[in-house]
Amino acid sequence: MQPFTRKVISIIKSIPEGSVMTYGQIAEQAGSARGARQVVRILHAMSEAHGLPWHRVVNAKGEIAIRDDESRFRQLLFLSGEGVEADDEGRIDLDRFRYRPDNRD
Repeated sequence: MQPFTRKVISIIKSIPEGSVMTYGQIAEQAGSARGARQVVRILHAMSEAHGLPWHRVVNAKGEIAIRDDESRFRQLLFLSGEGVEADDEGRIDLDRFRYRPDNRD
C-alpha cells in the first residue's frame, strides 16, 4: 500500500462522529493538495475492507457527491443519526460540521 493511501485511510478513520471532512481537505492533510480524486478512489475501493466511515466525507461545497439516490439517502441518514444536519438541498454547513484535525482546511 502506498504511503498516501495509508495516510488517507488513517485520516478518514480519525473523523469523529458528528463531523465531516472534504475530499480535498483529506488529500491536503495526506500530503497531496491535488489528490481529491484519489481520495474518492480510495473510499470507493477500500471503505468496506478498512471499515472507513465513508459517510463523513463530502465535497468542497458540503454536498453529498454520490449520485445514486439510495446511497445518497443512506449517507444523509447516517450523518443525521450523528447529529450532522443538511439543508433541503442536502448541503452540510462546513463552518459548523467540518472536522479540522490541526485547524487547517
